[in-house]
Amino acid sequence: MLRRNIFFTILLLSTGLRLAGQTGTDQTKISLAYPVYSQYLHNGLIINPAYAGSREVLSFFLSGRLQWMGINGAPVSQTISMHTLLKNDKVGLGLSAQFFHYGFSKSTSIYTDYAYHLMLGRGKLSMGLRAGFDMSNTDYSGILLINPNDPVFTTNDKPYILPNVGAGFYYYGKKFFAGASVPSFLSYVKSSSGSVSFNTFKDFDILLTAGGLISFSSSFKFKPSVFVDYAMGNTRKMRIDLNGNFIIYDFVWIGGSWRTSEQVAVGILQFQVNPQIMFGYSYDYPAGKMNTYSKGSHEIIFRYEFGYRISAANPRYF
Repeated sequence: MLRRNIFFTILLLSTGLRLAGQTGTDQTKISLAYPVYSQYLHNGLIINPAYAGSREVLSFFLSGRLQWMGINGAPVSQTISMHTLLKNDKVGLGLSAQFFHYGFSKSTSIYTDYAYHLMLGRGKLSMGLRAGFDMSNTDYSGILLINPNDPVFTTNDKPYILPNVGAGFYYYGKKFFAGASVPSFLSYVKSSSGSVSFNTFKDFDILLTAGGLISFSSSFKFKPSVFVDYAMGNTRKMRIDLNGNFIIYDFVWIGGSWRTSEQVAVGILQFQVNPQIMFGYSYDYPAGKMNTYSKGSHEIIFRYEFGYRISAANPRYF
C-alpha cells in the first residue's frame, strides 16, 4: 500500500506539471497533457475543430470517464459538446467543454470552433479553427499531513486561466476519413512560486487520424482506424491507437483498440438505437506497468442528433 501511494503521489505531481505546460520529460511515460479518451472517433470535435458540422446536423454529445479505477484521486473527466452545419452547407460551428478532476486539482476547458467545408472529389475537405481557454486550480485542504506546516502544501495554487487557439483539417466521405490537427498551439510554464506564464509555440501536440469502411454485406461491415498523438517538444512518448470496429446491421458496433504508448487494450460496445440516438461503453485494460496499480478505466458516451437528414439506407459512419 505504501508503495502504491508513493507511486501515485509522484504520478499526480508529474501530471500537474505537464498540465501546466512544463517541458521536462515525464518519467512515468503516462502523459495527461491532453485527457485520454477511448471513443474519441464519435466525438471528433474534441480533437479536431475541423470536425464541426461534419455530421451535417445539430449533433449533441456527452461522455464520462473514470480512469485508473482502484486508485484514490485518479482522473475523472466529463465532456459535453455540440456542433452543427449552417444552412449554406459550408460553415460549421461548434462548442465544447471538458471537466477534468485528478487528485486535488480541477481543470475546465471551454472552446468554440469554426469550420469551412468544401467539396473535394468524392468527399468534403473541412478547415477548422478554435479558440478558448483552460482554467485550473488546486486545493490542498483535503490532505492530511504529518507536518501541518509543510511549506509545500500550506498555500493552495492560485486559479489560473490560460487562453489558447487550435486548428485542423478533416477530409471525409462515405468510405474514408482523415484528419490532422493541433488542438492547442500555446503552452505555458508554471514557476515554483505558482505563477503561470506563456512559454513557447513549440511545445504542442499534432493529432493525426485516418480510417475507412469495409463492407462485407449490407448487414456486416468493418471500420479500421488509427490515431497518432505526436508531441513536438519530445516531452513524452508518441501515442498510437490501432482501432477496429465491426458493425452489425448498422445497430451494434463491437470492437477494440490497442494503445501502444501505455500498453492498454480497449474493448468497445456501442448501439446505434436509431438514426438519432447512439450510446456506448468502453473498458480499458492496462496490460503494462499500470496493471499493478489500476483495475482499468471505464467510459460511457451518448450522442443525440436533431433534425436528422441522412436516410436510414445511407447512414453516417464518420
